[in-house]
Amino acid sequence: MKIVAVTACPTGIAHTYMAAEQLEKTARALGHTIKVETQGAMGIENELSAADIAAAELIIFAVDIEVEQRERFDGRKVVTVPVQQAIKNPKAILSGAHPSL
Repeated sequence: MKIVAVTACPTGIAHTYMAAEQLEKTARALGHTIKVETQGAMGIENELSAADIAAAELIIFAVDIEVEQRERFDGRKVVTVPVQQAIKNPKAILSGAHPSL
């Protein structure tokens, strides 16, 4: 399955990147492809392209703040969870977010 995600926390430092790492590691362990955009103190990093978003079968926002450039996802179903959930239990997000996972 192709998954894209955005992670962002209020300070945009540690938790943003910890959530991205956990989602990436868990998705790959489950046999999925994933690309994670981080929105933090350094701005948007690893920015998702329109093609990335269009090809995604699952879109996850692991965020505690508003997503920048959210209009890129208009018309797409997005699963939104707190950053801490992505850090502590990414498998539950991936398993609960899509029935085929």
